[in-house]
Amino acid sequence: MLVDSIVCIGSGFGAYFLSLEISENVLIMGWNDTIFCILLAMFLNNYLMAKFKFYTEKRFSSYPAMAWFLFVVVSLNMLLLSSVSLLINISPFSRVFITLYFAFLLVSFLIIRFSFYFYLDNRALTDINCRQILLIGDSERLTSVIDALGRQPSWGHRIAGYININGSPAADISGIKALGTIDDFDRIIHEMQIDEIIFSIPRDFSIDLQKHISKCSEMGMTFRIVPGLYDMERQSFKVENLQNIPTLALYSSMVSASGLFYKKLVDVVIGVVGFVILLVMLPFMALAIKLDSKGPVFFKQERVGMNNRRFKLYKFRTMVQDAEACKGELLCKSEMNGPIFKMEDDPRITKVGKFLRKTSLDEFPQFINVLKGEMSIVGTRPPTPDEVAEYKDWHRRRISMKPGITGLWQVSGRNKITDFDKIVGLDLAYIDNWRFYKDILIIFKTVWVVLLRNGAK
Repeated sequence: MLVDSIVCIGSGFGAYFLSLEISENVLIMGWNDTIFCILLAMFLNNYLMAKFKFYTEKRFSSYPAMAWFLFVVVSLNMLLLSSVSLLINISPFSRVFITLYFAFLLVSFLIIRFSFYFYLDNRALTDINCRQILLIGDSERLTSVIDALGRQPSWGHRIAGYININGSPAADISGIKALGTIDDFDRIIHEMQIDEIIFSIPRDFSIDLQKHISKCSEMGMTFRIVPGLYDMERQSFKVENLQNIPTLALYSSMVSASGLFYKKLVDVVIGVVGFVILLVMLPFMALAIKLDSKGPVFFKQERVGMNNRRFKLYKFRTMVQDAEACKGELLCKSEMNGPIFKMEDDPRITKVGKFLRKTSLDEFPQFINVLKGEMSIVGTRPPTPDEVAEYKDWHRRRISMKPGITGLWQVSGRNKITDFDKIVGLDLAYIDNWRFYKDILIIFKTVWVVLLRNGAK
């Protein structure tokens, strides 16, 4: 913080004097206003640096990540500084000064942070200048903790060794020395240089954990507990506070709040565009459907949405009027293995219906479902209640996310996939690995598939 403060002051005065040189015919801020702006920028910078985790024991995962957050901090700093200057009516307010200040700060911070990181990555850590960590647990769980600590950038830490909880002699794990059993706990923390202790006890192992953490608290030693419930292979666990009560949460998907916002934004924008196109084509589609066969223009069917929510899905009707009544006679001819019906040459499909399905035009009324919030543009396929009734427990996780008009299955050659378990596997892969850019890719792939008329029959 001291170095950052000095950099802020130095960069501020450097920007001021340089702005005087290059702005001879332009009014520049007064001396007192300049000092005020520089000091304000210094305090704002320290506050923002702290908020963006620059003053914690952990480092950023990579140099580009660190550079990006430095850019954000400096940009916010200059934005707030400019806003305050305008509010208190500093006049004249030099844009040249602010521009030079921004450049000087960013370049200086980058040089200093890159130098710090380079020094830490290339120096030999000693017992004096790094945190000594003691691990307590069994070999299986500690292997994951050791790997995580190895990948966790910090200002310097080292694993001093581990204590085996199984009560028998143990071999070294990943080069980490075995220091003894749990009975040696008191001796080890009294004799060795230990700054922090990490307990990673499996759920089915009985140990008086409270006794050992009470000892740590009594001696003023930092400790962490990896909950026994935590599965090392699952990455969606989150530690959260419920009114200061620590909880371990396992979310059904990895979509964050910001991710949901961007996903909703895409739903609204594309949903409105799709709905407008639907209104334009509706008279022509309605006329074609009515002339081809008796029955309503729209086909409405109950579907199961996110977490068992029921809704009416809309499509242009592509089958004869009594199609649902005839479905029972055709179930034995389904080409799919599992609780989903699909038949290539379905006799219930009308002539116009074949064209609508081939071009995917029958899907356009689903934009109504999107605007109502029942569906998303990209998601999993919305099943019928009859299909869900036949689901195995692991199949039900595919309805833990809002269903979509298109999805990973639709752009993965859906007509070639006849195994229902593989369809569910694609849906779960989408849920578990969701990223906003992947939604955008699926949307583009869907447009490409529709234009080529592949996968829809």
